Amino acid sequence: MSQPLKIYSFPLSGHAHRVRLFASVAGIPHEVIDVDLAAGEQRQAPFLNLNPFGQVPVIQDGDITLADSNAILFYLAKKYAPQYLPKDPVQEAQVQQFLSFAAGELAFGPATARLITVFGAPLDAQLAISRAHNLFAKLNQHLASRGSLVGDHLTIADFALYTYTAHAPEGNVDLAEYPEIKRWLAGIEALEGFIPMKSTAVGLAA
Repeated sequence: MSQPLKIYSFPLSGHAHRVRLFASVAGIPHEVIDVDLAAGEQRQAPFLNLNPFGQVPVIQDGDITLADSNAILFYLAKKYAPQYLPKDPVQEAQVQQFLSFAAGELAFGPATARLITVFGAPLDAQLAISRAHNLFAKLNQHLASRGSLVGDHLTIADFALYTYTAHAPEGNVDLAEYPEIKRWLAGIEALEGFIPMKSTAVGLAA
C-alpha cells in the first residue's frame, strides 16, 4: 500500500467503528479522518463528493472511494486480510447472511434503540428494544459453544455485529440474559489491536 487507507469516520458511529476496528485488528495501515456530523459537514460538497448519501464511513484507498460499512469490510478483507473471509462457498454465504443481519435486524433493533437515546431520534423505542431482544435470543443460541459467528475463527461477520451489540445497553437493551453473547464480545475485546468505540452515558449505560 503506497499510502495509508483513509477512513472517514465519526466517533459515535457504530457503522464507522466496525470498519476502524477491523482495520486495526487486521493490521491494515490507515488514517482516521473524523467528519463533524453535528456541524453538518456530511452535507457539504467536499464530503458529498465522496458519498452522495452523506453518511459515514467512507474509505479512500488510492484512487478507490467506497462507502457502506459492510461493503468496506468485504473489500478490506478481500484485498488486505483474506484470513477473515472464508474460502468455502457455504461459509462465505453464511458471512453474507450475517452482513444482511447487520444491515437489517441489528440496524432496526439495537442500533435504532441507541439512536433514540444517544441522538434523540423520534422513533419507537419499545419496538426497537423488542427487535433487539428477538435478535439477541437467536444470536445467543447460535453462539453456544462457538467463538465466532461463522466457522471456527473470526470473520468480517463478527466485526459487522460487534459494535451495536456491545453498545446495546446505551439503548436500554440489557445483555444480562445473553451469556454467550457476552463471552463472544469479550473474545473480540481481548484481540490485539482492539479499539473501543466511545461510550455514551445513556440508557442502561448511564
